Amino acid sequence: MSNFLNEKIDTPKRDGLIVDNFPPADVFSVTLRAVDKAVNLERGTVLALSTGTAGDKKMVVLGTEAATNETLEANCILCDDTEVGTADVIGLAYRTGHFARNQLIAVESYELTKTDEEALRKGGILLSDAMNY
Repeated sequence: MSNFLNEKIDTPKRDGLIVDNFPPADVFSVTLRAVDKAVNLERGTVLALSTGTAGDKKMVVLGTEAATNETLEANCILCDDTEVGTADVIGLAYRTGHFARNQLIAVESYELTKTDEEALRKGGILLSDAMNY
């Protein structure tokens, strides 16, 4: 008979995205806006909420160019790799938590600003400089 209490089931993979357990990482569902060409968004992608008179309350990758009368503000961080295509997709994102700044992803040419960090902080997302190990 096997001693199931001592069996190794799996080894968790550490990607260094989450720095600390406080504040707790709270997950919620988000609607990711459709794109022209299918793309795989990676875990750790910072999402911006579309608001304003032309806003649709959907999420896009931070650094995406805003349409006329649309405001895009940093809002949350994608939990899992998610494929987004020509139709809107429901995904999971962290609305709160403590994350490593150097693990966050935005549009390739975009650099996270202090305004972005403040918007995330107001929502309950803390960022720290963390070393990978």
